[in-house]
Amino acid sequence: QSTWGIFLRSGKAMQVEKQKQGKKKGTRISRWYPADDVQHHFKRPSKAPRPARLRANIKPGTVLILLGGRFRGKRVVFLKQLKSGLLLVTGPFKINGVPLKRVNQSYVIPTSTTVDINGVDVSKVDDSYFAKSKAPAVKKSEAAFFSASTEKSEEEKKRLAEKKSTQSKVDSALVANIKNCLLY
Repeated sequence: QSTWGIFLRSGKAMQVEKQKQGKKKGTRISRWYPADDVQHHFKRPSKAPRPARLRANIKPGTVLILLGGRFRGKRVVFLKQLKSGLLLVTGPFKINGVPLKRVNQSYVIPTSTTVDINGVDVSKVDDSYFAKSKAPAVKKSEAAFFSASTEKSEEEKKRLAEKKSTQSKVDSALVANIKNCLLY
């Protein structure tokens, strides 16, 4: 609550609001202020990001339907959840052309069909398996722009050969298991 009073200051009448004097608990305003406006970096305290929890109806061996991307509408087999929280799935490649790939679980529909994945070894497949290799820096020039030579390095060739062998190992084990179970 406040009261109003009229004061004369330098010959002019001014209406000034007077605050009732009362002690407020725990609020004390400092009388010192910095001369310059100092900008402080504001960082909201947050928790470290964690991978998403796996949905209850997605278990290893579950057949999923992909909802987005190049293989939209394809049925794939769920193998495991990676450390990043993404799902590792495969077609298998021999059956429907879907390779080992990472998928966000919000882009799949789980079905009630399951496939036995015993004997399928995906322990070597992790997020680094899908990392892209860095191309060596090439000086930009007109001649380099028009040259059509896109030779892969020996390291890249070795990595691609390793990916193909991993895909064929996973496919052979999975196709054998799919033939043993009834999917219809």
